[in-house]
Amino acid sequence: MSHHADPEHVLDGLPLWDGDREVGPARLTWSGDRILGVEEAPARHTDLSVIPGLVDTHVHLGYAAGAPAADPSAWPILTPPEERSLHVAANALRCARAGVTTLRDLAADSVQLAVGRAFDAGVLAGPRLLSHGQVGMTAGHGDLFVPPHYPHRPPTADSPDECRKLVRVWARSGAAGVKIYTSGGVLSMGDKVGWRNQTRDEIRTTVDEAHALGMLVAAHTHSVEGLDIALAEGADSIEHGTAIAEHHLAALLQRDLPVAPTLLINDIIAEARRPVSAEAQAKARDVVALRDAGFARAAEAGVRFVLGTDASGQFVQFGDQMEEVRQMAAMFGWSAERTLRSATSDAADAIRLGSTTGRLRAGLGTDFVVLRGRPWEDVSALRVENIVAVVSRGRVVAGTLPG
Repeated sequence: MSHHADPEHVLDGLPLWDGDREVGPARLTWSGDRILGVEEAPARHTDLSVIPGLVDTHVHLGYAAGAPAADPSAWPILTPPEERSLHVAANALRCARAGVTTLRDLAADSVQLAVGRAFDAGVLAGPRLLSHGQVGMTAGHGDLFVPPHYPHRPPTADSPDECRKLVRVWARSGAAGVKIYTSGGVLSMGDKVGWRNQTRDEIRTTVDEAHALGMLVAAHTHSVEGLDIALAEGADSIEHGTAIAEHHLAALLQRDLPVAPTLLINDIIAEARRPVSAEAQAKARDVVALRDAGFARAAEAGVRFVLGTDASGQFVQFGDQMEEVRQMAAMFGWSAERTLRSATSDAADAIRLGSTTGRLRAGLGTDFVVLRGRPWEDVSALRVENIVAVVSRGRVVAGTLPG
């Protein structure tokens, strides 16, 4: 880490899409983690293009990097935090090399917070990493990732007071937000998707305290009732949002609430493309049937779907994000440009990082991908194989910039 002034860099003559629109062939100049300028310039590399780094609003970095653990649910419990931190960093870097330069971990703890601070300080050249702590109940979806009989488990909250306290603990630790649950889930062991998770009082208190402390609240929900509750209690984003019904559309549109559709993970589990319990497969099949019924209508109505993969390396891999974006285009019938916005500028806005990243503009951070093709014209060009270089916070983390 040098404390000298960062030199000025120039990328010249590539077609550039800035997060909102195409800026013909352009000259992009930056110094460290600050874009100095984006202006039109004579064309030089017309077969390549530049887009902002992608923003994945829903990941879980706290799993074994490299080969999957024999028992993924036990790995985080049996592995000391010092060691887990290296896996979290490795998983985040794998995302960055695949063009995803901003991540939000929605079941983070002190380990993700520590890795995020190391990236922020430039100790490692890594992506932007936001952390949300969980505020869920005993025997809730978040709790049942740990085998039910196991004595050492992450904290849960079982009264409005406990919820308020846990939100404050997360705030003190530097979390950007909290994650709540308004339904059960697919991969949790022994619960049902339709289970109530916490009382309305508990959820209301969590949201109230989080908002009082300037934190975002991401709400996991797979059921109609769960989405009713998340909307009624003022969640800031909907995670999965499987059961979007006609009566939800007005509130989703009026508040312009971001919804992370996590398409790939539910398809992978429903089709058992990777090893999965019969329980999880059955739950995912129901989720997919419910989802497919409502999502096309929601997209047509203009619901604000943003990139959120639920990647953990167990099902969706760190690096599958571009595939998820292509799935979104197909599922929602979107134009290539609308699709790309959902994974860059709009996703950054959804997690309050729009003034930092998600667009290529003077004054913003230096996060961009150089790739073959023009994905804002043809979304099928958005694939990892087409990546030529990735720059995260002004540092090349994959490939080589064209001369």
